[in-house]
Amino acid sequence: MNGAAKGAVIGGVFLAMMGGAGYGVYALVGDAGGDDAKSTGAAAPAAPAKGTGPVSDKEAAETAKAFFAAWSAGDAAKGAELTNNPGGARDALGDFTTAALVSKVAITPGAQTGTTVAYSVAAEVTYQGVTKPLAYESKLSVVRGNTTGLPLVDWDPAVLHPQLQKGERLRGGPPPSPPVKAVDRNGKELTAEKYPSLRKVLDDLRQKYGEKLGGTGGAELWIEPATPGAPRRNLLTLVEGTPGKIQTVLDADVQEAAEKAVLRFPQASVVAVQPSTGDVLAIADHRSDGFPASVSGGRAPGSTMKIVTAAMLLDRGLVSADKVAECPPEVSWEGRRFTNLKGFKLDDETFATSFAQSCNTAFIKQIKPVGDIGALPKEAREVFGIGAEWKVGVPTVDGKVPEATGPAAAAAYIGQGEIQMNPLTMASITATARTGVFRQPVVVKASLDGRALAKASRSMKPAVAAQLVRMMKLTASSGTARAAMSAVGGSDKGAKTGSAEVDGAQNPDSWFTGFSGDVAAAAMVEGGGHGGDAAGPIVAAVLNAG
Repeated sequence: MNGAAKGAVIGGVFLAMMGGAGYGVYALVGDAGGDDAKSTGAAAPAAPAKGTGPVSDKEAAETAKAFFAAWSAGDAAKGAELTNNPGGARDALGDFTTAALVSKVAITPGAQTGTTVAYSVAAEVTYQGVTKPLAYESKLSVVRGNTTGLPLVDWDPAVLHPQLQKGERLRGGPPPSPPVKAVDRNGKELTAEKYPSLRKVLDDLRQKYGEKLGGTGGAELWIEPATPGAPRRNLLTLVEGTPGKIQTVLDADVQEAAEKAVLRFPQASVVAVQPSTGDVLAIADHRSDGFPASVSGGRAPGSTMKIVTAAMLLDRGLVSADKVAECPPEVSWEGRRFTNLKGFKLDDETFATSFAQSCNTAFIKQIKPVGDIGALPKEAREVFGIGAEWKVGVPTVDGKVPEATGPAAAAAYIGQGEIQMNPLTMASITATARTGVFRQPVVVKASLDGRALAKASRSMKPAVAAQLVRMMKLTASSGTARAAMSAVGGSDKGAKTGSAEVDGAQNPDSWFTGFSGDVAAAAMVEGGGHGGDAAGPIVAAVLNAG
């Protein structure tokens, strides 16, 4: 069961709680929907009377009692009428005894704070003669009905179970797909309990490969997500299934480091890739919305995109790492002014230094000599595999570098405008820069199901790859990535920082990507500011673990 003690399954707790303390224990005895509902010591409370003004503590207690009695008796209609959302509550309460297979339930009221009442639920879930206990704690609040004037339970799915969110449902029985036992590249088991960021990855693997691996489903109680494709959350295993074993290319040690690293900042995501193989070593997110931005997000990557732009400029012979590149404080293109951070400039410095110091104007000044609005998308697609359909083994969003005109074309050179990336695609770009060859990232080997991997139409020229790696190393040793990369051991390391302005956001997104040996990683922190400040330490921690 998921983390919180409130949702813990406690063996034998049903009988123990039937004699619990409090101001009433409401129990359903027998089959769900039966007519032998009982209350210890008194008849079921009557519905509260209509009133005016704020709900009193007494009204809240009486309303909660009546609701608990109806819920315990399996009377979904009566319980729903005691809430301010009868339709939603009726369906959910009905599901509790039918779709969720609850055969017995006891509800023990707990402490009351004003109009909020805590309570404990001890239930039994039965499937084909097998019964398992389920226990958890939750709370409800009582409000005044806008039109009726009655005190009513303020309906929320969490009233039924604390882990339920809007649009989610409790479901029991055989799961849609058999379980899988996922292991890392070294045979270590990967579980959502130990590696929470992998919950959706593991669920996706289960849905896609469970039956192919010969697993049997058994029976479970789970939370059905509101969003199609989102991971199911198992609450209770009723009948053990036989999991099929699936080997991933993830690395448990790197994954553990990634899980800890993203906890440093809210809205943080990171991915690590092995440049020599394309194997994804770690995927981690720390977000309030639970969205897997690491592999499914799409936001402007800021100056980390200069890796692709630099490769394109080097490939066309317009710049060279050792040749001087003009870096004025500002430059204009088709009516839009572009500036460097705090208006800095470089005098008589090389293109490598402009790259290391993240000089925007040095890049944008090259758009006119390039003379081809399709040059950057072409480089991204043909060399870095961006725009091809990646088949990673789990669903991903694989980056977008569209053709653009006017100021948007210039903005694209520095990772703004219409470009969309996520940590997976940026880690892959860095891995490609590291080796000069695009290898499509994978979570499970293509040999598992014979799927065709995306390929780039050409490799990077050796001279271009050598200069690109040298510039990234310079960025790590004396450029904008120096502070973050100083924590990474060894000398074979390179990086690129980025910050991306987002419309309506108070602070720019923080981006950072780097490599150390045969590990490449990229991180993003929404609203994190400068790339080296937030995303940088996350990448450094992951690289050290690799």
